Amino acid sequence: MGSTSDPSSTADGTSRRDLIKRSAALGLISVPTMGFLSACASGGGDDDTDTDTEGKTSEKNPFGVKEGTKLDVVIFKGGYGDDYAKAWEASFEKKWGVTSTHTGTQEITGKLQPRFNAGNPPDIVDDSGAQQIPIDVLYKNGQLLDLAEVLDAPSIDDPSKKVRDTLIPGTLDAGMQGGKVVALNYIYTVWGLWYSGKLFEEKGWEAPRTWDDFLAISKDAKSQGIGGLAHQGKYPYYINVAIMDLIAKTGGLDAMKAIDNLEPDAFVGSDAATAAVEAIYEVVEKGYLMPGTNGLTHTESQTRWNQYKAAFITSGSWLENEQLKQTPEDFDMKFLPMPLLPDSALPFEAIRAGSGEPFIIPAKAKNLPAAKEFMRTMLSKEWSTLFAKEANSLTILKDGVDSGVELRPGTQSAVEASKAAGDNTFRYLYTEWYSEMGTAIENASNELMAKRIQPKEWLKRAQAAVDKQAKDPESKKNRRD
Repeated sequence: MGSTSDPSSTADGTSRRDLIKRSAALGLISVPTMGFLSACASGGGDDDTDTDTEGKTSEKNPFGVKEGTKLDVVIFKGGYGDDYAKAWEASFEKKWGVTSTHTGTQEITGKLQPRFNAGNPPDIVDDSGAQQIPIDVLYKNGQLLDLAEVLDAPSIDDPSKKVRDTLIPGTLDAGMQGGKVVALNYIYTVWGLWYSGKLFEEKGWEAPRTWDDFLAISKDAKSQGIGGLAHQGKYPYYINVAIMDLIAKTGGLDAMKAIDNLEPDAFVGSDAATAAVEAIYEVVEKGYLMPGTNGLTHTESQTRWNQYKAAFITSGSWLENEQLKQTPEDFDMKFLPMPLLPDSALPFEAIRAGSGEPFIIPAKAKNLPAAKEFMRTMLSKEWSTLFAKEANSLTILKDGVDSGVELRPGTQSAVEASKAAGDNTFRYLYTEWYSEMGTAIENASNELMAKRIQPKEWLKRAQAAVDKQAKDPESKKNRRD
């Protein structure tokens, strides 16, 4: 997607340039990426890495990029589009004389699984979206490069620093498997609820801070023929944004870590998990869901929300970019932290925030020198700014965007929410570490939202997924303190 210009200030006169400058100071920690659906990967074929791609190394060319070689780039063409990657590739060719084969697609598994299986993967991949190949599956099959060499290389902007030291603290965590960083979660993201500023102003609604206020708006919306909550029914990852945020905000970081650490009382026996899933089920029972939302894809549900058929929707901050063509010009998209249940451990301002959108370098990439340099350059201010211009979003690079870049209302709203959250940010890692478990919990949520099971059964199924994962000896390598 490409960005377009917006007014340069908010309603209170805050300049968007100031917001971007301030975002550099947000020491945010990382979030899971969008590992919506699991897929199976199998081992690669023969190791036929082409040594013709290796050039001479030097201080300015630490990986030995060779002029005249080719780079095979695959980008998930979702909410952020792929124009930013085309701009990167043009810049890379100009500097290094390396031409790129560019593929922009949503069919990551369909297009890439056969290539991984044959030992002929691309050189660099944005492995995201509903058809993502799970990072843990690729890692277990030995198909991912350890990115330590890239992260320990000199920063392009300040060679006295390592690349890893120029990133927002904690943003590498979501790409770790077995203690190694094997995926670079590049995009700064927040997760939560979203609403239309225009609709709320017209209806006289105030953004709710408590769950009771959220339910009151949903009730009023229903009385006027509007859904209270929309969710992307065919991808239950999205409703788990609400469930899991409520667990973390109600029970605090210990409740969140219990899930990531596969505790025997992560769900069954957890007061926070019980309260969270019962709160979501109340929305279902009282008929506050947007009609039909359970059977819709993400874009179908989001488009109906853009048509003012629901007050709220759950999503991450790619939502605004994904819905550019469907969003009315005066919609005034706004981000909202998850409202609080009674006696919550975390404040209303607390949000799930950090890094998303995993970029990987396959272990059998043909042009490893260029792939490593390409990733190193992604973490330069020049390319981070290119990304912000084209994709209307921030990256994990500290102070990574030139002050002249303007962001759209929803992204601006997310930046403001991040500033308000300060250190009150959290993130789950089970979606990266344990894709099979994540899918099992999503499947339970799908049944819950359709009223085929009730909260008690959801808790049982979620706990069963945790207990099954805990039996895998590999799980012991992943631990949150």
